[in-house]
Order: sequence, then C-alpha cells, then structure tokens
Amino acid sequence: MSASDEMIDQQWMRRALELAARGAQSGEVPVGALLVRDGAALAAGWNRPIGGCDPSAHAEIEVLRRAAAELGNYRLPGSTLYVTLEPCVMCVGALLHARVERLVYGAAEPKTGAVCSAFELLNSPRHNHRVVVTGGVLEAECRAQLQSFFARRRAERRAARAARSG
Repeated sequence: MSASDEMIDQQWMRRALELAARGAQSGEVPVGALLVRDGAALAAGWNRPIGGCDPSAHAEIEVLRRAAAELGNYRLPGSTLYVTLEPCVMCVGALLHARVERLVYGAAEPKTGAVCSAFELLNSPRHNHRVVVTGGVLEAECRAQLQSFFARRRAERRAARAARSG
C-alpha cells in the first residue's frame, strides 16, 4: 500500500471517528462507518441499536442499508467500508452479501470481532466473495474513543448507585 493510500484511509477513518462521536452523544456505543466508492462517500452513519430499538442497527448495517437504497441495488461492488471497530459476525455477513470490495477498520474487537480477533469469517474458503482487509487504521484513536465512552458510562453508573444508596 502506498503512502498516499494510507493517508486516504486515515482521512476517511477520521471522518468515521467523527460519526462515532455523534453516536456517543446520543448514548450509543461510539462506532462510526462510511461506505466509499470512487473517492466519494455513498453513505455514513453510526451505531443506533439503542435509539432505534433494533439489535441489527450497527453502524455498518446502517451504512450498507443507506447506500443500497440510494443506489437501488443491494450489491455494492467496488466499495470500501471504513469502520472504527472490527465488525461482528452479523456485519461481516452483510459485507459479504453486499459484495463490498474492501474493509478498513480501526480497533480490533477481541470479544466479538469476526474478521481476525474472536472469529476469522472473511477467510473462509466457502465464500464466493473475498473482501480485502486493512485493520488498525488510527487504531489508538479508535480504541481510546471506545475506552473513554465506557469509562464515562461506568462512572455514571457508580454515581447513580451511590446516589440511590445514600
């Protein structure tokens, strides 16, 4: 990968981090995503399962749905998905079905990541579609955003328990 390609990936990942922050502001786990093709964003979004009462409303799914609706096609060849956190099993399945060409993610997800951490679903020879993967783009920033969110949430819960008890 060239230095200019790395810079492009970092620029899109910075945008995904901004989207993740918008999700955090609404109480969602801060994961942001963009789907890009030919140098332009087709769709952008963040996690919405809590606000939408929809367990499938992960940032990746939100973006794939929007792009497919906009283009009038559930297949999204030639596209790159940028997401701040390694996708889960559900999201990896959606990437495969949508025929996304490339996945670029920030932080690894050791508990439920389905690209290379907990599972390696994209590497299965059973799939008839291959997704090119680049992981660890702005990894420290992506991880810090998630860690900060969960630290705040734990502190809020402790404060609420303390207020109730006394």
